[in-house]
Amino acid sequence: MASSRRATVWVSLVGVVAVAVYAAVAALQIMVLNPLAAAPGRTLDQIRADMGEAGESLSPMSVLGILGIGVVLSVVVAIVAIVGRMPAAIAAMVFLGLVVLGTLGYFAASFGAGMGLADTYGIGGADYSPWARPLYAASLMALGVLLVLAVREMRHRARRT
Repeated sequence: MASSRRATVWVSLVGVVAVAVYAAVAALQIMVLNPLAAAPGRTLDQIRADMGEAGESLSPMSVLGILGIGVVLSVVVAIVAIVGRMPAAIAAMVFLGLVVLGTLGYFAASFGAGMGLADTYGIGGADYSPWARPLYAASLMALGVLLVLAVREMRHRARRT
């Protein structure tokens, strides 16, 4: 049982780090990379000044607040998994689910900044930087791994009954 608990601790640590890295990359994409791609030739300071003159903002507090929800949830999951002696496979599936949901968090967090850029520069509110793609890819891969683990767990439980 000690090795099972150790596995849950490791899965929890990796899960929290994965969700935090996802959130950090998303924040970097929303507040730095996408604005620079959406307004080529301008510095980030110029972009912020232009947006301020237009009454717009990249909404950093909103971005960090929304993305922070996933990080807080991952810490809560880790605590529940470790204290509740959750099987490592189940904990892994929950963390993978959080990474899958990261796409929704990214969309929600980027909406205001994207609309602010759109209103300031008369452009569309979509991503201009390609660095959102790794986020989508990570969520898609997490979904695939989650489905594989879920099927494996169901088969394992069916064999035990």
